[in-house]
Amino acid sequence: MRIERDTLGAIEVPENAYYGAQTRRAFNNFKASGKTFPTDFIEAYLLLKKACARANAECGKLEEGKKDIIVESCERAERLTDQFIVDVFQAGAGTSFNMNVNEVVANLAAEILGKKKGDYSLIHPNDHVNMSQSTNDTFPTASHIAVIWKAELLLKILHDLAETFKAKSGEFSEVVKSGRTHLMDATPVTAGDEFGAYASSLERCAGLLKEGRDILLEVPLGSTATGSGDNAPEGFKELVLDYLSELTVLPLRKPADPFEALQSRFGLSVFSGYLNVLARELNRIANDLRLLNSGPTTGLAEIILPAVQPGSSIMPGKVNPVMAECLNMLCFKIIGNHTTVSEASQAGQLELNVMTPVMTSSILESLELLINYLPDFQKLCVEGIGVNKKRCRELLLSNPSLATLLSTEIGYDRAAKLARESLEKGIPVPELAAEKGLITKEKAAEIFKNVYGKES
Repeated sequence: MRIERDTLGAIEVPENAYYGAQTRRAFNNFKASGKTFPTDFIEAYLLLKKACARANAECGKLEEGKKDIIVESCERAERLTDQFIVDVFQAGAGTSFNMNVNEVVANLAAEILGKKKGDYSLIHPNDHVNMSQSTNDTFPTASHIAVIWKAELLLKILHDLAETFKAKSGEFSEVVKSGRTHLMDATPVTAGDEFGAYASSLERCAGLLKEGRDILLEVPLGSTATGSGDNAPEGFKELVLDYLSELTVLPLRKPADPFEALQSRFGLSVFSGYLNVLARELNRIANDLRLLNSGPTTGLAEIILPAVQPGSSIMPGKVNPVMAECLNMLCFKIIGNHTTVSEASQAGQLELNVMTPVMTSSILESLELLINYLPDFQKLCVEGIGVNKKRCRELLLSNPSLATLLSTEIGYDRAAKLARESLEKGIPVPELAAEKGLITKEKAAEIFKNVYGKES
């Protein structure tokens, strides 16, 4: 161990650690989950520190030599993700993580300068690495960047999944089947109609996520502690956003109101809300697939989900819709994460919302779950879905709601009576209508051409 000091006094730090005293205190204080922030967030924060060093140097506040060393240290730190040890559940708006970054960069700088770890005489964590910054503007800025990067990955994955559902829609376009409303028989649809609607739903969700991503391009960097930009030189805010936009390849912009940008976590809350919408839609689709696949003898059994593993330790031959079930569970977790974000969002007080760490970690976790799982769901489930044409045909012909198609010819009341009689006698509505002379066989063929006229 080595001894480092901060404003509270001395504390032991592991000899080989690149972090310092404040990080060690936070590590000792916050042992809630054992989870640390993902590499995307670490990378975003280090790019931010590089941008700040460059902007400070251009503003004449930081010596060129120190700027170069800080930039090099940030680049080296990208390979030392194990040094960012603070738990995602931490107090102080993320000050602990910000200081973790500052200390790692400062100790790497000391190493470059031939000094021992903990010697901050030339490059200080607060005075130099954190120059013109506060946790209050840097942490949400890095959060926005990391979420945007993950959102880009998810959008590509959603596009591919929607395209797969579209392909299934085309494949099933000629398979006419019973529609269902209230889980009760309704007028006919095609299996293609159902799968096309799933694709449309995912495309609408992707549109919302793009909107949320664009809101996050507004970042509060340069607002420092309370929005006023105290301790930052003139022109710093514009310069640092230019540098950070270049490093992240994102068109970042300053907030319309820097004070609101620190008080409110509006952008993260909105994006989380859109993720929540996506999770609910995916949950609904997974439930539909499970229901349509149910059986094989006592359920709907209209579609056949791929068998990916045995389904029971006691019932031989049983196969369960495990990929859809797993998606359900992920969606439950994402919905729960959004509840966390919602509560944290309204917990801001006066000039600052201090709950940003839990909002950031929750959103990044939700994104990671979807990014990791949806490609497998697409490949192992959706791409291999088949349709049971015989079963669809059987259920369609026994559907009493086919009488709806006759209501404009014979009236609602007669159609309702015909539907009841069809159900009681087990005679398909078209046959019964012709048998009772309510319509001619030719008219029945015309009215029910979509039922009989397509291959099923």
